[in-house]
Amino acid sequence: MKDYYKINEISKLYGIGVDSLRYYERLGILKPRRDTNGYRLYDLKDMYKLTVIRDLRKLDFSMAQIKDFLEGQCVENTLSLLREEQEMLDAQMEEILRRKELIGRRISSLDAAKRESGSKTVWKKIPERRCVRIEQYITRDEEMDFVIRKLHRKYEDRIQDLGTQTIGAFFAVEDMERGIANSYESVFFVLEEPGECDFVLPEGEYASLCYRGRYDQNGERVRELKNSIERAGRKAAGTPFEIYRIDNRDTMLEEEFLTEIQILLEQ
Repeated sequence: MKDYYKINEISKLYGIGVDSLRYYERLGILKPRRDTNGYRLYDLKDMYKLTVIRDLRKLDFSMAQIKDFLEGQCVENTLSLLREEQEMLDAQMEEILRRKELIGRRISSLDAAKRESGSKTVWKKIPERRCVRIEQYITRDEEMDFVIRKLHRKYEDRIQDLGTQTIGAFFAVEDMERGIANSYESVFFVLEEPGECDFVLPEGEYASLCYRGRYDQNGERVRELKNSIERAGRKAAGTPFEIYRIDNRDTMLEEEFLTEIQILLEQ
């Protein structure tokens, strides 16, 4: 084993760019000696420091923290750093488990949606749903995508993963009564965790109808659902809205889209 290594050798060995090695030198963390031709030469002590830098950077320690550790290295500081590493790993594991649970729920939801035949009214008992929303008149799918992103930005501290989020929209009722389909007055997210909300979808019995394909058929589907409610001798107690169970977050094929229309019923 050599006593000294040139910068290109160290770069390849550690997978660290030459510019990063020079940056560490400017910070005073690495202090390579120079040969007679002015080339940097790194010794075993520098290699030890690079190992520490690489490991701590993977845990998102700042270069300032790493420099302080290397300059004041002792058993007590090492123990302190190890405990900090342990806490960070615990937090990362907690986040991984949270993400795993979310993904598991999404897989179950998509599997159930794939099996849904649709086009048939069903009656559902649904618990209270706390929601946040943004009110905006929407007439195009592109506008819907933009408003969903806008709502997500507003609540991104509470809704980290848009891909697993339950998303819905309230129809523009006046347009629908005039025969204009695929227009909306607001978009909402159903919150998974307790906390402040903009409104509540109340607990109760809902008439539900799923349909596949393009959204421009929703006016016809709402009429079907309302007719089913009438034939059953029931009365609507709320405004119809859509829940997007399979949409462009999951597929580019419109024929695979699955949308659920729900209307709260009088008790």
